[in-house]
Amino acid sequence: MDYKEIVSVTGIGGLYQLLTSKSDGAIVRNISDKTTKFISARLHNVTPLESIEVYTTGDNMRLHEVFQKMKEAEGATPPPTDAKKVNDDSVKAYFETVFPDFDQDRVYVSDMKKMLKWYQMLKENDLLNFDSMKEEEMAEEAPVEEPVAEEKPAARKKTAKKKEEDTADEGTEEKPAPKKAAKKKAAAKADDGEEKPAPKKAAKKKTEE
Repeated sequence: MDYKEIVSVTGIGGLYQLLTSKSDGAIVRNISDKTTKFISARLHNVTPLESIEVYTTGDNMRLHEVFQKMKEAEGATPPPTDAKKVNDDSVKAYFETVFPDFDQDRVYVSDMKKMLKWYQMLKENDLLNFDSMKEEEMAEEAPVEEPVAEEKPAARKKTAKKKEEDTADEGTEEKPAPKKAAKKKAAAKADDGEEKPAPKKAAKKKTEE
């Protein structure tokens, strides 16, 4: 079981491990008593803890980062073990110490108490290890180098030269004249000076005379 699998369910207390998602709902397991149940999508919303952010005076902070700060401050400022019994002022004072950047106008005491309760559940189930979340954040922040197409000038030059040669061949290629045109040219040459033989009938008549 990993932190990324943990979800909250609206209308139902506690935290759950998401086992299977379906079109009409989800099957989850309670991380405290290990019971499994089906959650109807028509009645409840299933929200992964990793998608929750907390309002701050600057950029929003992801919930696991708040839990990490609470974990780091445990030695000096331990969190209240029972968020229901502790008074509102004590809860506010705790978060002002551990997480001074939170937006007091938008983060309500009820939200703080819920975070305290969830933190305690995660701690009891050894789910306060956020190394996988840090790796994902580093991967998201790392710049992605786009591959650059290498230009090959020699190949481009050769292609252009070949194209030029093909064009030259097309321009100097001798095309044979159509047969009809050649016959007409021969007839015209005969008219210009060649002697034409007399018709056979005319030759016969001259002999008889």
